[in-house]
Amino acid sequence: MKLSASALTASLLGTVVTILLVIPMMLQWERPPMDTEQLGFRGLGMEQVTNPRIARTLEALNKAPVPDDPVDNDGVLVKDDKENYQNVQVLGDLDTAQFNRLMNSITTWIAPQEGDNAGCAYCHNVENMASDEIYTKVIARRMIQMTRTINTKFASHVQQTGVTCYTCHRGNAVPANVWSINPGPKQAGGMAASRNGQNLGGFSVPAYSSLPYDPFTTLLAPNANIRVVASTALPGGTGGTIQDTEKTYALMMHMSDGLGVNCTFCHNSRQFSSWEESRPQRVTAWHGIKMVSEVNHTYMDPLAPVFPDNRKGPQGDVLKVNCATCHNGINKPLYGFSMAKEYPELSVPNP
Repeated sequence: MKLSASALTASLLGTVVTILLVIPMMLQWERPPMDTEQLGFRGLGMEQVTNPRIARTLEALNKAPVPDDPVDNDGVLVKDDKENYQNVQVLGDLDTAQFNRLMNSITTWIAPQEGDNAGCAYCHNVENMASDEIYTKVIARRMIQMTRTINTKFASHVQQTGVTCYTCHRGNAVPANVWSINPGPKQAGGMAASRNGQNLGGFSVPAYSSLPYDPFTTLLAPNANIRVVASTALPGGTGGTIQDTEKTYALMMHMSDGLGVNCTFCHNSRQFSSWEESRPQRVTAWHGIKMVSEVNHTYMDPLAPVFPDNRKGPQGDVLKVNCATCHNGINKPLYGFSMAKEYPELSVPNP
């Protein structure tokens, strides 16, 4: 049977379109072999599946830096040395030697690169270290307070590992994994102006699924309720919509991808909604969600007037943190290496 020129052209065009659609999907697939670790009782599918090739890449990205050598205290607190230290609003409770060691470490953690705006000059006017004229100094002050809050108030999540500036920044002025309000791609007009809540695939936040690509704005808000599993039969339930459910799944997909774990790292596959049958890690994750919410709404959002436009999202909000900001693809940041242990001054309450 011979095909007409138009039919052949249509067939070839269909083949090309199919290839263009399938190739991006194939790029997200992971080839075997995989490593599997049983986490729960047999028959429940509670396994941690790890791609050894991705694991090697993540290992290279999550190496902890060598801490600066400890120093002997000078016996003088920064707040008492008015001649050499002015306008120290946050770390005045430190010994001067301890203070200088921490400042040097922060430089390495955030702005180690060469140039006019690297090192101390990234935050300070080196001709007048007390000046607040460079916006990054004002932000760094709040970030130090935030770090102390995380290590003290949210020890139920960070536990003995704790965090330092390096946990998020990894030698970059802006952490690699941050988010801002995402309204989605531009819509056509008229009848095509709304997808009625339908989402588009291809976004990394929900692991390239067609789930919502911004579950954070609503689900990481203060006092947000992300539990959408009903405990009663219809027509009762939680009152949540299909879109609420999709956002919950999108957040879970982000957490799974951001920590490099499966759903069963926290949940019992027999009954995902049951806290009693979940692993202890689910409680740790719950505290992490509460921690991220407070970090964003107490420390990040109020800094909007301080950040310049090039450090904000397309909607003008500041760049915020999520699970991937600290975890960077592994279930324990820096594989559990306790940077905070090397810098105990970051694990005390703010004065």
